[in-house]
Amino acid sequence: MKNFSIDKDADGILVVTFDMPDRSMNVLNVSSMSEIAELTEMIKSDKSINGAVITSGKKAFCAGADLEEMGSNLSGARGEMKKDPEGAKAELFKSVYKLNKLFRDLEVCGKPIAAALNGLALGGGFEFVMACTGRFIASDNKTAKVGLPEALIGLLPGAGGTQRLPRLVGLMAASAVLLQGKQLSASEAHAMGIFHAAVPGDQLITEAKKWIKANPKAKQPWDMDRFKFPGGAPYTAQGYQMFAGANAMVSKESFGNYPAMRNIIASVYEGSLVPMDAALRIESRYFCDLMLRPESGNMVRSLFLSKQALEKGEARPEGQIKGDIKKVGVIGAGFMGAGVAYVSAMAGIEVVLIDRDQESADKGKQFAINEQAKRVKRKKTTEEKALIITDRISATTDYSKLSGVDLVVEAVFENSELKAEITKKVEQFIDQTAVFGSNTSTIPITDLATASVRPDNFIGIHFFSPVHKMMLVEIIKGKNTSDYAISRAIDFVSKIRKVPIVVEDTRGFYANRCVMRYIQEGFNMLSEGVKPALIENAAKMAGMPVGPLSLQDEVAIDLAHKVMLQSQHDLGSQYVEGKGDAIVKTMYEAERFGRKNGKGFYVYEGREKHLWDELDQFALDGILRQQPDVQDVKDRLMYAQAIEAARTMAEGIVHDPREADLGSIFGWGFAPFTGGAISFIDTIGARAFVARSDELLEAYGPQYEVPPLLREMSKTDETFYNKFSR
Repeated sequence: MKNFSIDKDADGILVVTFDMPDRSMNVLNVSSMSEIAELTEMIKSDKSINGAVITSGKKAFCAGADLEEMGSNLSGARGEMKKDPEGAKAELFKSVYKLNKLFRDLEVCGKPIAAALNGLALGGGFEFVMACTGRFIASDNKTAKVGLPEALIGLLPGAGGTQRLPRLVGLMAASAVLLQGKQLSASEAHAMGIFHAAVPGDQLITEAKKWIKANPKAKQPWDMDRFKFPGGAPYTAQGYQMFAGANAMVSKESFGNYPAMRNIIASVYEGSLVPMDAALRIESRYFCDLMLRPESGNMVRSLFLSKQALEKGEARPEGQIKGDIKKVGVIGAGFMGAGVAYVSAMAGIEVVLIDRDQESADKGKQFAINEQAKRVKRKKTTEEKALIITDRISATTDYSKLSGVDLVVEAVFENSELKAEITKKVEQFIDQTAVFGSNTSTIPITDLATASVRPDNFIGIHFFSPVHKMMLVEIIKGKNTSDYAISRAIDFVSKIRKVPIVVEDTRGFYANRCVMRYIQEGFNMLSEGVKPALIENAAKMAGMPVGPLSLQDEVAIDLAHKVMLQSQHDLGSQYVEGKGDAIVKTMYEAERFGRKNGKGFYVYEGREKHLWDELDQFALDGILRQQPDVQDVKDRLMYAQAIEAARTMAEGIVHDPREADLGSIFGWGFAPFTGGAISFIDTIGARAFVARSDELLEAYGPQYEVPPLLREMSKTDETFYNKFSR
């Protein structure tokens, strides 16, 4: 066998080691599934085999299904749906049910099968483990975790996860794991009743073999007479309470935008009423339903396939090779700079953190110390390891310590003159091969690079706040930025475990250009007399994590004011004033800076917040007596963002729809269920999208004018992913 090695001991117990060649992680694909079927038949038919222990030859047990292979199958199924819907559905069910049938055959093969989990098991990997009659996990291995993350990418566990987990731990405990995608540590999983034992890693095989000898006729609990769900069946009082609560929670959190959530609950409920074989068919049916929904396909593509590709550096310019970043300089130890220093140190990079005085520099390093102290308190790390990380940061005022850095991140205030001064200071001490990156959010990189004597190695590296939590980093090419500088910036972003997208130079770049349209449309509606609560709630109903007013509070209103003044200064007579300018100016003058000082469009009282009751002042003609339809408000907010994303593609600011989609989701939270702003357009269809945009254009203004490229695409209903595919 290619993916499994087999060793039989004197007691007739097989040790089956899952170790796929040429892969860093084991996955479930056509090849490995075929061999699992062979193994099952061998164990079942060979009388000399008394049982089997399944473990892994890698650090992780199994990462789950091969989503690239699944994505290819999904594309094929959707293509066939147009020709023969019923036949395509039947073939899709057969394909989906194959893995469920495979694990079920292993589960009822008549001999004890024990999983010896020596590392991570996610998705199908965890379902593989649960299909084994005996389950053991390494108690001393922090990477030995299990989880079912499918809901996070728009799917449900399709290899028995929605059926076996509730039967092992109870309906309520299982639903939390299934709906939230939470990973469980060895101790948590054992305490819940998933594993028979948590033992030291070097005893896994021994203990699993002992269990096999002691349980020669082992069966799963649900295959025994009079099986009862832990904590009560679905038709008991506890079951009714759980399903009522789960439905309410899903409705509150998702507003019905995530069909995977509904399908998980339905699969658990319906499956719990019937025997396991029928339950697995129910699960496969709901999985098929999701695979044919655009939300699931878009989420798998963006949140897994595209994300993985970009994290590996697929945006790297042709001819450039991957390198390593060992030492960086960070100029500016404020909240942003401190965050950059912290994530760099976490990634093993030596950091020189510089500010104008030692007290400010030390304060920036203290951020890392405080964050590590929280991790120690939560037992995520040890004091010794925390000290190693924080010791990587050298807080100073001395620019000469930048000697030998591979890359510099300038993170000072959004002021062109200050940034120019910093650039000149830094370039006195860094090597010719070092890359200078400016963490500006709106100022064009080409303009900032005029202060540099080496503009070919000058680039934009735009982080999002808070740095240690936000996944996206925009890498901005100036007019003279070299491919080498782009490649080194990608090396840095990949090393600190962020998602890099490469964009061309323009004011606001990609993410800020689009998110400003979102906030601006919120301001437009506020000035028109739309009720603030309707604006905010419609945004969340559309799938946005927060409304435009709340987002402006998070970004900070005083920062918006600074950006507005800088833009007015830079653009001069070309600056076009929007309805939001007067709102921002008024809020700034009233010292309502947002969450940072507890007063903005919202009033903040601890963890609670409510809309400021004086927002009516911004309605130019008073609050509308007849408020607009919720769908109209949702469309205005979503289309304003998506049209701007389309403009950046049309202008060549972003070249790859994958980068545009990931940038929209991770940069400002564009409704993840859509797959991103470009997938949102493609899913609606260019023709229908342009038609609705024209209606909004006539009713509300030029922000809804689609670019000529998109209007041309609408004639043939062409998609961005087809037009810009690599």
